[in-house]
Amino acid sequence: MDVFGVVRRSPFVLPLACVAAVAMVFISEGSYWRSVRTLDEVDAMGAARSSIQELAQGLLDAESGQRGYLLTGRKEYLRPYQGALKSINEAFKVLDLYYGSKPGAKDLLARLHALTQTKLSELSETIRVQEEGRVDLARELVLSDIGKEKMEAIRALGAQLLARETLNLAASRAELYRTLMLSRFGVALLTACSLLALAMYLRQRSALERQQRGQQALVQAERDRLEIEVQRRTAQLTELTRHLQTAREDERSRLARDLHDELGALLTSAKLDAARIRSRLADTAPEAQERLAHLVGTLNSGIALKRRIIEDLRPSALGNLGLVATLEILAREFAAQSGVQVHRDLNPVSLDPDAELVVYRLVQEAITNITKYARARQVWVGLAARDGQVEIDVRDDGIGFDPAVQPASAHGLLGMRYRVESEGGSFSVESAPGRGTRIAVRLPESSHAESEQDAS
Repeated sequence: MDVFGVVRRSPFVLPLACVAAVAMVFISEGSYWRSVRTLDEVDAMGAARSSIQELAQGLLDAESGQRGYLLTGRKEYLRPYQGALKSINEAFKVLDLYYGSKPGAKDLLARLHALTQTKLSELSETIRVQEEGRVDLARELVLSDIGKEKMEAIRALGAQLLARETLNLAASRAELYRTLMLSRFGVALLTACSLLALAMYLRQRSALERQQRGQQALVQAERDRLEIEVQRRTAQLTELTRHLQTAREDERSRLARDLHDELGALLTSAKLDAARIRSRLADTAPEAQERLAHLVGTLNSGIALKRRIIEDLRPSALGNLGLVATLEILAREFAAQSGVQVHRDLNPVSLDPDAELVVYRLVQEAITNITKYARARQVWVGLAARDGQVEIDVRDDGIGFDPAVQPASAHGLLGMRYRVESEGGSFSVESAPGRGTRIAVRLPESSHAESEQDAS
């Protein structure tokens, strides 16, 4: 899943994630420090319980050492007594530190201090009496019940303190369990909320994706409709172009026929009348003879102009001599008029009459563009049949142009393209500044030629 993309699409994801993270950290840290405090209290309780037990054990050790010394009189029995005094002092240090801030237990500790001090004073007094040699008095003090009563009181106070710590320990354990339970409950609740939020987000995202897919389907349907419309319009434009080209060629043919039939007849008749007048005025009027000669020359020029116009409108050589001969004539005339060297590689091909006219007009238009824009010194014209296709190639070594930039002759190139596509062919232009231009056309051979190849 693209996390950054999700955050960009939904502005609430990042704040919710931050809140969830902060809540998780807060619950975790709160539970941790609360547990640490409880455990510290448990450790302190354990130390206090141990100190109470050490105090009781120290008193017992001190009493045992004192009695051993009294019974035997040997000094080595005083060493446990001295060690017990040290352990009792250490135990009281711990208890004073622990119970110093607890008012209820502080009174019990003060009483325990007093009783312990009294018991230790009693033990110390008996030892002193024993050291002075008053053995009977020392034994009487030991056999009295005063020490026993104090020990019972000390044990009772120790038991109270132990019971108090037992209750505190149980409360601390319960507090620790509550903390762990609250932590579990908080983490579980936060996890459930996170899962719920995730489910809601995934549901919303799924709905958004369905909406986007629906919009994409609508856009794709609209795009398909537009592509179909473009194809339909392109086919209509191609058909319209073909119709216009056919209509123009038909109009040119009609105009050529009218020029050939009517204007040709008028010019020929005028030339014949001028010849008759000239023969009748022979040797009679020199000035009239000169005028008649000029008139005949003018009529001859008009007839020649009429022929050139007819050839431009509808080349008669195309129907009489064929496509190759017509292109040869066109190339020779262009070379003679422009001084450009024209290389020709023209091979016989089989095309329908309309396609032959398209090839002728294409080469004618290409030569016209070369004359206007290319400033070429050499031109190559090729015509050949290959793999059921007729290939026409017109190339020059002129200045060329950038196909990405709309050239000045774009309308001529566009007209060529529509002419070729209307006949089911392909049209391409290759050019670059300073590298000349190449126009390549492929047209399907006529069905007549294909049937002849199949028959052979």
